[in-house]
Amino acid sequence: MRYIVIAMCLGCAAAMLYACRSSAKVSTLEVVPRVELDRYLGTWYEIARYPNSFQKDCFATTATYELLDNGKISVINRCRKGSPDGAEKVASGKAWVVDPATNARIKVQFFWPFSGDYWIIQLGERYEYAVVGHPDRTYLWILSRTPRMDPELYARILDRLRLQGYDPGRLIVSGG
Repeated sequence: MRYIVIAMCLGCAAAMLYACRSSAKVSTLEVVPRVELDRYLGTWYEIARYPNSFQKDCFATTATYELLDNGKISVINRCRKGSPDGAEKVASGKAWVVDPATNARIKVQFFWPFSGDYWIIQLGERYEYAVVGHPDRTYLWILSRTPRMDPELYARILDRLRLQGYDPGRLIVSGG
């Protein structure tokens, strides 16, 4: 009987630890206060990302955003498969703002009817870099207007990501 009680206590302790860890992770992800869409449009270079299935073996990734006549945003993602010199892979989609108060919460769709959250969580004052995340912190991209980013800026971004509940150790630094 004593072993059953000990096992139950250990199980309760494990459940409490998991609940604390989970509740910390589900804290609301903060977005930037305001995004001027006309300044955000254009081409961005991926500096780093969390691993994901749809970018497997992608190098030298770029994302280009253009405003469409219907108010939505055209999304063209390009990468090189296998190496920075590999064959180009292109994915076309569309996006739309879901939070007009900030323009920082966006939905992106590459395959109907599926769409994903694209939340702008950090943004340079001159729109020279952006950090895009997902509310459950499973996706993350660090983007720049240039193919390379200043190492000091990158370190500051990583520090802020830690404060936002992300694990920078999971990042894949893009090649290109």
